[in-house]
Amino acid sequence: ARRTRACAGRRLWKMGLEDDGKGKYVTLVSADGFEYVVDYEAACVSKMIKNLMTSAGGFSELESNTITFPEISGRCLERVCQYFYYKLRHANSKDKLPQFPLPPEMALELLMAANYLDV
Repeated sequence: ARRTRACAGRRLWKMGLEDDGKGKYVTLVSADGFEYVVDYEAACVSKMIKNLMTSAGGFSELESNTITFPEISGRCLERVCQYFYYKLRHANSKDKLPQFPLPPEMALELLMAANYLDV
């Protein structure tokens, strides 16, 4: 069973989202079945997701706007989604960036996910 969570930084719930037909949102599904609905622009912080969603390869993800990550836990994917919004928010900032908090116990798992997602 899939469960939908909102990503901190933006309160997006899968229920009630209105897709304008342009693929405005992307659903990221973790290994343990959690779904994270994020803005397309935020998801494209990941070069891997951006390449997948803009390729002409006819991937099923293009049609469904849903990408499943069988190796990334829900807890880790949630932090990754939060980072997407953090990165967007501070992309052109000239001020000193606030620190993005990372729990030490998740460091290795987040590093592996970031490497896979090319963030």
